Amino acid sequence: MSADVLILAAEEEKSGLFLILPDVSELIWGAVSFVVIVFLVWKFAMPALDRALGDRQKAVVSQLEEAEEAKGAAERLRDDYQRRLDEGAQRADQMMEAARSDAESLRQEIIDRAAAEAVQITERARAEAESERARVLEEARQEITSLSLDIAEKVVGSQIDASGHQRLVERYIRELERETAE
Repeated sequence: MSADVLILAAEEEKSGLFLILPDVSELIWGAVSFVVIVFLVWKFAMPALDRALGDRQKAVVSQLEEAEEAKGAAERLRDDYQRRLDEGAQRADQMMEAARSDAESLRQEIIDRAAAEAVQITERARAEAESERARVLEEARQEITSLSLDIAEKVVGSQIDASGHQRLVERYIRELERETAE
């Protein structure tokens, strides 16, 4: 039986041009099927594809617009941050300049205060020296008066009135001072 099937199949086998072209009935049915499928695709699938492509195009355009808006917002934000940085740097420069100015004025104030204290110390030392000089002169005057009184008593041999002698010695000291001042 299988040999009979093979022989029948070999006899029905086409040769030549009929190997490439199908039967006319198959060609007609294929063309009708193609037209029906194209019509169905055109009627039902194309509007859905058009909607999907339109939606996709709208989404892409919307995303591009959003990206442009985001880019603009980012640029504005960057410009704002740059402006703030510039303002911060300017304020820092101003603060540094103010600190320098304050430091300079403080330095000058300290120098002025130190100079004033030095003048006060010098004046105080001068006053103390003058006071000490006056005290030493007074002590020397009293000592000279006392010594001259003792010497005069020894020379004269008698006691001189203390107040009279005091006047005599003071007059003598004043004369000495005038002579040394000249």
